Amino acid sequence: QVHVVQSGGGLVQPGGSLRLSCAAAGFTFSNHWMYWVRQAPGKGLEWVSAIPHDVSTTYYSDSVKGRFTISRNNAKNTVYLQMNSLTSEDTDVYYCAKDSDDGTLDCWGQGPQVTASS
Repeated sequence: QVHVVQSGGGLVQPGGSLRLSCAAAGFTFSNHWMYWVRQAPGKGLEWVSAIPHDVSTTYYSDSVKGRFTISRNNAKNTVYLQMNSLTSEDTDVYYCAKDSDDGTLDCWGQGPQVTASS
């Protein structure tokens, strides 16, 4: 069964750090781009970061560039998002997902909450 299982998230003080993990199963992980997307309550989805299957480069939204780092370990079928210097603006539900054949994202994770608050 194709699925991903996310871990990490939680409550951190502003300026703190968290790392999210996303473990994949049921598909050839090393053939797919992986993405991180977030959503605030009552708002739409916001793309955060992406990493190609071959780790040739990484992509970030302007809102997280320089603070977040995406990485992946194809041997472990896992993608990560290291989040540093968190602010209240980063308080969202964070999802990982993979690319699909039609150019959309599928295989969404369960979306743990990330909260930066004092």
